[in-house]
Amino acid sequence: QVQLVESGGGLVQDGGSLRLSCAASGNIFSLNVMGWYRQAPGKQRELVATITNGGNTNYADSVKGRFTISRDNAKNTVVLQMNSLKPEDTAVYYCNYRVYANVYWGQGTQVTVSS
Repeated sequence: QVQLVESGGGLVQDGGSLRLSCAASGNIFSLNVMGWYRQAPGKQRELVATITNGGNTNYADSVKGRFTISRDNAKNTVVLQMNSLKPEDTAVYYCNYRVYANVYWGQGTQVTVSS
């Protein structure tokens, strides 16, 4: 079992920044992929960014150049630095942890960008 605890969501103005953090605990394996997904009301959950234990990253086109994902393998944490936020970034952001075929989700944290 893996537990994911998220923090950092909130309300920010258009163009502002937020930093989301997710800490994983439990049966943590060194080889894993962590990332962030988001879901806006009435829309499907979509990938925001992922990062492997080796540091390989993947970003959605909509956030590329604005968001940066990073991780601290020693602390089993993943951070999403969100800059130049736009109202369309408003969503519930979910931390994701994947190892082998097992997938775990955080509880979600609300990010609201006002115009």
